[in-house]
Amino acid sequence: MDVIFHAHHAVVSERLRQRAQRAVERVASRMKRTVDAVVRFEGDGRTRRVEIVVHAPRHRRLVVEGQGAFFGPALSEAIGRLEAQTRHRKRTPKARARVAEASVLLVTRA
Repeated sequence: MDVIFHAHHAVVSERLRQRAQRAVERVASRMKRTVDAVVRFEGDGRTRRVEIVVHAPRHRRLVVEGQGAFFGPALSEAIGRLEAQTRHRKRTPKARARVAEASVLLVTRA
C-alpha cells in the first residue's frame, strides 16, 4: 500500500509523517486489498487541517478530516474518525447474519 503525503502551506515533521503512516497502515490492515492512502496537511491561519483518503477496490472511498490548532491533535481526530468508519463498514451478508444470530442467542440466554 502506498501512502502519499501532501503539505499545503504547512511544514510537517518526519515524526508526524511516520505517525500518520503507521495509523493509516493499521486501519488499512482491517480492509482488504487497500491500494493507497492520501494524507493532506493544510495550514490556514491558525487552523491546521488533516485530511485522509483511503482507496480500496470494491469499497467506497473513506474520507476523513480533523481540525485543530496544531497538526498533532488534528491528525488524532482524523485517525479516530477513520477507525470509526472502518468499524461501521458494511459487512458481507454472511457476516451480518452471523452477528444477528449471535445477538439473538445472547438475548435468549439472558
